[in-house]
Amino acid sequence: MLSSIHPLGERARQGNWWVAVSSFAITSTAAGAAVGWVAGWIGTLLVRWSAHTQMLLVGLTMIVAALLEFARVPVPSSHRQVNERWIGAYRSWVYGGGFGLQLGTGFLTHVVTWAVPAVFLAELLLANPGTGALVGAAFGGGRWLLLGAAGWIDRPSRLSRFTATLARWAAPAAWAAPVVLLGLGSTVMLLGWGGATQ
Repeated sequence: MLSSIHPLGERARQGNWWVAVSSFAITSTAAGAAVGWVAGWIGTLLVRWSAHTQMLLVGLTMIVAALLEFARVPVPSSHRQVNERWIGAYRSWVYGGGFGLQLGTGFLTHVVTWAVPAVFLAELLLANPGTGALVGAAFGGGRWLLLGAAGWIDRPSRLSRFTATLARWAAPAAWAAPVVLLGLGSTVMLLGWGGATQ
């Protein structure tokens, strides 16, 4: 559905692609940062471990998420999606900002990857609102990349090529995500372990 927000579609709807994408990027980044800040603040109330133990737990969280991805275990989640009827019914900044706000939080719509709860748990375990906000902003900010990648679609032939490319890369991307999680989690655990043994 978000892949329908591109210059060709916006032109047909008398909308503005730059406005839609900018609104999405701003609100998704802000929503991710807000959730990360809250998670980090809650962590200050709950987490009483050393920084090294926190890093070990954050790394372990990512590794467990990667293993769940490899095992194809579905994420418990509602099946709610953003309302695609907003596109065309409202101005570009309204649906761009509204979609960004919902997707930037990570949990207001259908969750398809264990990376989402892993990020939230990592923000909580870090037990620092500022750090949580940075992690959340990176997560929320990354949500607009698909819209940004559609910026070159200004004619039907490019739309067909883009759709075919997304379909071709769906399976490799499904394997790349847990590999990245596993690598990142292992690195964070090693850093935490190294710090704890010094």
